[in-house]
Amino acid sequence: MDVRTYYQRIRDVEATISTPYTVVISQPTEDGGKPGVRVEVPRRVAAKMAVEGSARLGTADEVTAFQQAQAEVYKAAQEAATAARVEVTMVSSDELKKLTDDVKKLKGGARVGKD
Repeated sequence: MDVRTYYQRIRDVEATISTPYTVVISQPTEDGGKPGVRVEVPRRVAAKMAVEGSARLGTADEVTAFQQAQAEVYKAAQEAATAARVEVTMVSSDELKKLTDDVKKLKGGARVGKD
């Protein structure tokens, strides 16, 4: 293949992609490429992969499904990170005794005020 033709084909395919990033679906290749893997890549990379035959551009439904799946994975990761965050405050035994005494005073004072 002529180099000029190769890059012209890449530019032509790239011009058909309207968004900066798009989803491509891998095709089986002679060097062991695994078919069916979905990846979001920049427009230029997607065009190059499509011209080389290592991937095809995803349909609108495939792109939507991929983005929804990614959003769910992101949400699950955020929830896991939030759940893993545990706040611990170290308090000496003297401070603990003072805090419990203060709570007892507040509880006792609240009862006295209501009677």
